[in-house]
Amino acid sequence: MEENTNNNFGEENKVESTPMPVKKSKTNNWKISTFVLGLLLILSLAFGNLSLISISGNAVANDAVDFINTELLQGQAEATLEDTQSEKGIVATISIMGQETPVFITNDGETMYLQAIPLKEALPTDNQQEAPAQEAPVATVSVKSDKPTVELFIMSHCPYGTQVEKGILPVTKTLGDKIDFDLKFVYYAMHGEKEAYEQLNQYCIQKEQEDKLSEYLYCFLGSTSGSEAEGAACLDEVGVDKDMLATCFASANTEFDVDVNLADTASWLSGRYPLFDVDKVDNEKYAVGGSPTLVINGESVNSGRDSASLLKAICSSFNVAPEECNTVFEEGSPSPGFGWETSAQNNAAAAGCGV
Repeated sequence: MEENTNNNFGEENKVESTPMPVKKSKTNNWKISTFVLGLLLILSLAFGNLSLISISGNAVANDAVDFINTELLQGQAEATLEDTQSEKGIVATISIMGQETPVFITNDGETMYLQAIPLKEALPTDNQQEAPAQEAPVATVSVKSDKPTVELFIMSHCPYGTQVEKGILPVTKTLGDKIDFDLKFVYYAMHGEKEAYEQLNQYCIQKEQEDKLSEYLYCFLGSTSGSEAEGAACLDEVGVDKDMLATCFASANTEFDVDVNLADTASWLSGRYPLFDVDKVDNEKYAVGGSPTLVINGESVNSGRDSASLLKAICSSFNVAPEECNTVFEEGSPSPGFGWETSAQNNAAAAGCGV
């Protein structure tokens, strides 16, 4: 699920109305199950080079569905064509695993847009109402335990990773030692050296100064851009032992070949992203494909990104839920990226950073 604007060293994964040429390409190597989170993610990956020959609405849409089924889903799920409309172009509504998504295709069958934005209706007028907030998915965990393990895999500069972090921090603070929470990292860094080094800092803080991690993340996630200078200021603000951090940083850098992987461009994933192997074993164990990936009691979970949704998901994994599970959080989802702004829209698992 390659970020449309965030998967190329600083490009952010927003679904933009960017035209995508339609010719055939290779299917992604990682498991299809890790990116069938929604059709937009699949299309942003697949339609970079898909060839659509027919120019009638149904023919173009059916060609698209056939490609998704044969080249991407390969029998593990099925995409179906729900509807097509032709006016200024072809609008095809395609459903995968019950999720319907509209895509826009030009009448000549040459160009596809993942999202059409009507400029005349983009801003509400005095007589219009804003779109209602999206309802966060209600996630439940089938594997129960007395003390759930919660593992959140992110990239430190992925806006959707930071979004979930901002949602889950109040939850981990509320539940405290009633859960085992670990912040972990996706096995490649999409946002360059700054991301690899920041993740080493966070890895070491969690490993050796764990009592400082939450406070540090509150500060770092509240910064303007997650720059090195802002990270350093947060280290000072929360009182991280810099000598201890430096020793751990150097050791982990060597152990996990971070600098080696940054320099060895021949080994970069998809030829674009350096490997980041700090949590390689767990990435392989859970077939982690991108940021964010939430795993509770060993089960990958598709949850909303607001604190209330995350609390419900985690609390569903207790054998007996503690009193803290009755905590009521303020409405609103954290916004993607840095800063503590909130949004009524909860884009849940609809966007992420990944190849």
